[in-house]
Amino acid sequence: MRVSPWFGAVGAWLAGASVALAAYASHGVEGEARERLMLAAVFAFGHGLAAAAIAPQASRRAARFSLALLLIGVALFSGSLVAAQFFGTPTRFAPLGGTLLMLGWLVLGIDRVRR
Repeated sequence: MRVSPWFGAVGAWLAGASVALAAYASHGVEGEARERLMLAAVFAFGHGLAAAAIAPQASRRAARFSLALLLIGVALFSGSLVAAQFFGTPTRFAPLGGTLLMLGWLVLGIDRVRR
């Protein structure tokens, strides 16, 4: 089964947006805000790049599920950190996002072993 091209596209866009976020963090804020936004950018870049690279080979259901977990997880993790900075919201979704990221990598590893 062919994987949706959206997984790779969203991963690429996420990696690109993370570069802008890192630039803003480097030049637009200081202190804890800088650290929080840089962490969000690092996670968004790494997982966006991974999704863009993994998507073309994600032919099995488990691999596609792992991509969904990674993208949802990074949206919750990084998004929670960014929203806290820009809107003053609590970072309550960051732990759930981090858990989904770990689960996504676990599922991908299991899929790779089963190939």
